[in-house]
Amino acid sequence: MATPTERRLQDAIEQQLALRTRLFVAAGWLVAVVVVGASGFHVIGGDHWSWGDCFYFTIITLSTVGFGETLTGLHEHPYARLWTVGLIVLGSGTLVYFVSTLTAFIVEGDIRDAFRRNRMRQVIDKLEGHYIVCGAGTTGIHVIEEFIQCHVPFVVVDRSRHRLSELHERFDRPSHRFLYVVGDGTDDHVLEEAGIARCRGIVAALSEDKDNLFVTVTASALNPKARIIAKCVEVSARPKLLRAGARAVVSPTQIGGLRLASEAIRPTVVEFLDLMLRDPNQNLRIEEVTIPESSSLVGLPIRETNIRQKTKGLVIAVRFADGRFAYNPEPGLVLEHGSTLVVLAEVAEMRKLRDGLADGTIGKA
Repeated sequence: MATPTERRLQDAIEQQLALRTRLFVAAGWLVAVVVVGASGFHVIGGDHWSWGDCFYFTIITLSTVGFGETLTGLHEHPYARLWTVGLIVLGSGTLVYFVSTLTAFIVEGDIRDAFRRNRMRQVIDKLEGHYIVCGAGTTGIHVIEEFIQCHVPFVVVDRSRHRLSELHERFDRPSHRFLYVVGDGTDDHVLEEAGIARCRGIVAALSEDKDNLFVTVTASALNPKARIIAKCVEVSARPKLLRAGARAVVSPTQIGGLRLASEAIRPTVVEFLDLMLRDPNQNLRIEEVTIPESSSLVGLPIRETNIRQKTKGLVIAVRFADGRFAYNPEPGLVLEHGSTLVVLAEVAEMRKLRDGLADGTIGKA
């Protein structure tokens, strides 16, 4: 069964095809009327009027321009003016139908896009704590899909309006709006339009290292607090991106090599992780959440918390404020303010955990 997003995409495609079919039908009728009209004048006039003159007179008659009777001696030929009257009455409607359909084909799309851009701009202006994805190419598309799966708010920036429109039709849904800005991610004004001053982080996923470097420099200047994650193609670009302000640098080629090695050495583990990430019935993720100072978890050992009961989440690691990690923590490990829990849980359960830490329902069992 098709998903709501797929149904809406199919409806949009069907509407576009229906309008395009109407345009072809109207064009066909107009061509037929012109050919029939010109043929009628040519038959009535015999050898007196050329085909070019007949077509010309037919066109100016249908368009009601009214240059006069350009066919010499029109009044001398029986039924010529009667044919002209019939052509005006019947043919003008065909021309009006074609022009109105063509206008709808052009204007309807422009108006719809204008309204959509205006609504999108209003939503983006209200966003806070979101991510900006610069680049919707072969790397950026996977970032977008993961953000949608995890219900993370984001804005995509890309130069290609056509690609962004396609992705909007594919991913926009009631549960998660697909927001985008058409433009260059290295441009200050474009990033400001995407809400960089209020964003939580930026993902620089452009195809060229120099472009990602420009994005990193620009973003770090506009919002020093934002976490910048940059893609690098060449290994030599990594230190430059880090010096420019990136908090993390990811090399797709390096990750691809590690994945190849893992498939060879530990295929079952790789299969488990793939199923965990892609299973539509589970939607499991390894997430992180920081314990706030006001949380009742502070000072409690893990065994005495209600994390497992409330969220079904499994704490697999704890990162303390000083940077130390406790892997596979003991039940007696005492939680501290500023510690970050690394939790294995479903996306919906992670939202419960974050909400519970905020409202105090996650605490002592």
